[in-house]
Amino acid sequence: MIASNRKTVSEILERAVAGERLSQADALTLLESSDLTAIGRAAESVSRRLHPEPYRTYNIDRNINYTNICTAVCDFCAFYRTPKSQEGYVLPREELLQKVAETELLGGDQILLQGGLHPDFKLEWYEQLLTDIKTRFPRINIHGFSPPELHHFTKINKLPIRTVLERLRAAGLGSIPGGGAEILVDRVRREITRGKVLSDDWLNVMRVWHELGGRSSATMMFGHAETLAERVEHLERVRSLQDETGGFSAFICWTFQPEHTEMAHFARASAFEYLKTQAVARLYLDNIPNIQSSWVTQGLKIGQLALLFGANDMGSLMIEENVVAEAGTVHYLTLDQIRDAITELGYTPRQRNVFYQLLGDDHEQRAIEGSRLHYERLARRSLATIQ
Repeated sequence: MIASNRKTVSEILERAVAGERLSQADALTLLESSDLTAIGRAAESVSRRLHPEPYRTYNIDRNINYTNICTAVCDFCAFYRTPKSQEGYVLPREELLQKVAETELLGGDQILLQGGLHPDFKLEWYEQLLTDIKTRFPRINIHGFSPPELHHFTKINKLPIRTVLERLRAAGLGSIPGGGAEILVDRVRREITRGKVLSDDWLNVMRVWHELGGRSSATMMFGHAETLAERVEHLERVRSLQDETGGFSAFICWTFQPEHTEMAHFARASAFEYLKTQAVARLYLDNIPNIQSSWVTQGLKIGQLALLFGANDMGSLMIEENVVAEAGTVHYLTLDQIRDAITELGYTPRQRNVFYQLLGDDHEQRAIEGSRLHYERLARRSLATIQ
């Protein structure tokens, strides 16, 4: 329950800019407000205080979905297929490794490895997958297996989450993405999904990973069945765990994409709502260092504008993305577009890794050249197809 002792929007923003911690009631007041300009200005001020450096960052990675077969039923997901579906797949190992190879050639330093909750694969299958990747590509970080997958592994293998995480880390797991969080309120989770991890267990996967010394990201998919108060509750649970462990490197939020899903009756959240929610997240999550723009769901211009609403990172070039694309959202950017978006705002674009460490100039230049060659090849291929 959020206390009703409300302050004005201007009072709340003044306190946030001064570095004071906001309450849940404060955050709710901001989300209910329509003063996007003031909220955005405050979020940018906080972002500049936390990141006074003259650059803004991006990374290069690839989303590799090793399977779309999933035992959970998520009404918001257009990607998954049931175990008996003729459209279900498991990527052949050599095809998966070829995707990693191409990522490395394009200057990427990590892959985002995620799939559905497959009913048959034991932990040894995933250990071998990690070993195969790290043996062939030792410099690639594997940002893999969202908390719903990892919790699923405990059920399939009848093992505690600590054992699962220790074994996967030993096999090559480098960091954990924040996928599958949606809204960390069980009322919402039970309404939009079945057979999937609930809030406490999602958070506990992250807690144990952090206790083992691991780093991860936190996410929020909003604009569907949740109330504004439940959006705040999600932020509070993330902030509380970060107070406890300090293991989240970044927070990323995006709007639900309703097309081709069982929740297509929900109206798509506006860019106004996206920018306001991200700005409030920057103000509220005072203990999480980085906020990432979601140009994948918002497009180039709003993704760029997000850098003026609390974000300090443009996210990934994302050589491949399947889950959001299945829902009908198909924003694609080249590396030049990402770098230009940062430059146009007066910052220097810098490539970073998943731990927000800057990569060297030589690496960055190779990535730029590799990316341009890649898109030139794609353009020639498209032209040949048209002709």
